[in-house]
Amino acid sequence: MQRTYLAFQHNAKLHALQTVVTTIRSVAALEEANKGLYKQGQEDDHVVVTEQTVFHPQGGGQPSDTGIMESADGASFDVSMVRMSAVVDGEVLHFGKFKNPSSIFKPGDSITQTINSEKRLLYSRYHTAGHVLGSAVRHLLEKEVANFDELKASHFPDSASCEFQGLIERKWKDTIQGRVDEYIDKDMPVEIDWWDENDFKANGLERLIPDRKAMGMADDEKFRVVKIVGAEVYPCGGTHVDSTQLCGKTNVKKISRAKGVSRVSYMLP
Repeated sequence: MQRTYLAFQHNAKLHALQTVVTTIRSVAALEEANKGLYKQGQEDDHVVVTEQTVFHPQGGGQPSDTGIMESADGASFDVSMVRMSAVVDGEVLHFGKFKNPSSIFKPGDSITQTINSEKRLLYSRYHTAGHVLGSAVRHLLEKEVANFDELKASHFPDSASCEFQGLIERKWKDTIQGRVDEYIDKDMPVEIDWWDENDFKANGLERLIPDRKAMGMADDEKFRVVKIVGAEVYPCGGTHVDSTQLCGKTNVKKISRAKGVSRVSYMLP
């Protein structure tokens, strides 16, 4: 099975895309592992797989896009969630419901995908803001906090936070806020690039080299990286705004600590 081509990773400004349907299945007929990705699914819900997708699947801390798929003959499919298959490597599953159950896609149909642009912009702002926060904390505290490292992040609007190895005291909150404000105000460009292992090493970022085998990547594939020019580089498959200023005011909410891990939460207006 060929991987779904992730068109949004190559052109984040692409909010509509014409592509071809490869598979349609009812949610009820899915493997248990894939059913578990869409627990809110109902009996008349379906999953659609296409050759390419403009929809960002949930992952990397970012929520999935939502939107619609339409065919020339009038069939219409509301996309409510998008996930990477738990069974087939690289396959993107679009979960949702056909508006008319008697009019559904067929394999080979040409369809147009259109995402909810308002949600995409919000999620992109949150994702970039999370990297700005992570960069600010690293630059301030990498040598101040024992065993410091960046761990994971959530860029969901209702639970946005970055986690770090090491105990970050609450006294740092205002200092972190100041550095975040500085990065936002500087209007730093946010650029997408593609690196191999040698590129990471040449930039002194060996610690960031992803596990190629765990990601199911071929030996000659390059890793997608997001560069906040003047601040930090992150391996990242998510969507982003073009500059830090486009994140808008990024408020550091609080710092919480447990079991040697610190969580710095944030929110956008």
